[in-house]
Amino acid sequence: MGRWVKPDVYPLMAAMTFVTSLCIFQLTRNALLNPDVRVNKAHRGMSVLDNAEEGRKYAEHGLRKFLRTRPPEVMPTINHFFSKDKST
Repeated sequence: MGRWVKPDVYPLMAAMTFVTSLCIFQLTRNALLNPDVRVNKAHRGMSVLDNAEEGRKYAEHGLRKFLRTRPPEVMPTINHFFSKDKST
């Protein structure tokens, strides 16, 4: 493998591996946890599922609850540095 892969390609391979793993994670998460995906026959036969609580739990996951309490800033230190009043 070392003979075929040059060191210049390592960053590209790392980025592609990361993106591919994110895609696989999201597809697996949707297939297993999404309330709209109907895998078993009992749910496929029903035209409308009564799973509002399951859908609410899926939509309000832990990361979204955590980010709701955080300020909407990407780099708060830089934002405060450039927004503070310099005359005082």
